[in-house]
Amino acid sequence: MSTRDDEFSEYVHGAYPRLVRTAYLLCGNAAQAEDLVQDALARTYLAWPRIRDKGALDAYVHRAVVNQTKSWWRRAARRERFVDPPERLTPDAGESGVLARSALLPALRALPPGQRAAVVLRYVEDLTEAQTALALGISVGTVKSQTSRALAALRLSLGDEATSTHIRSAGTRSPGTVDQGGER
Repeated sequence: MSTRDDEFSEYVHGAYPRLVRTAYLLCGNAAQAEDLVQDALARTYLAWPRIRDKGALDAYVHRAVVNQTKSWWRRAARRERFVDPPERLTPDAGESGVLARSALLPALRALPPGQRAAVVLRYVEDLTEAQTALALGISVGTVKSQTSRALAALRLSLGDEATSTHIRSAGTRSPGTVDQGGER
C-alpha cells in the first residue's frame, strides 16, 4: 500500500464512526448515512493528493458529508423515506440515552436542513463556529444565527433543560456551554 493509501486508511479508521453518526443525525436513516459517508469518503480519496492542509481534513470531509446529505435531501423530497428507530444511533448507549435520542431525533428532523446541520456539527461533532462555517461553506455569523434559531426551536419542542440533556446524550457538548460571545 502506498503512503497515500496508508494515510487515508488511518484517517477513515478513526473518523468513520463519528462521520456516520453525523450523517445519521442529518438524514435520520442509518443505511443512508453509511452510503452518504461512503460517497463523501470516495470523493475525499480522489481529492487526497490536492488536500494540502491535513489539519483541515475534518472540515473538508464534514463539508463533503453535508453536501452529500443536501443532495440526498433534494432527491428524498421526491420519494418515500424510511426512517430507522432512534436506537440505531449508538447501540451501546444506556436506556436513558435511547429515551433522550427518541425525543431529540424527531425534533432535529423538524428543523430546516441548514439549522439541523449547524447544530449537529456544533454540538454533536463539537466543532467550533469557524470549523462549522468551513464545513458548511457559510460565514461564522450565519453559523451563529442558524444555531441560535435551531436551539430556540429545540427548546420550544423539548423544553430548556431537556434540550441540553438531549443534545448532551447525542454528542459531547451541551448548548449551555456556548458563550454568548461566540467561540467556546
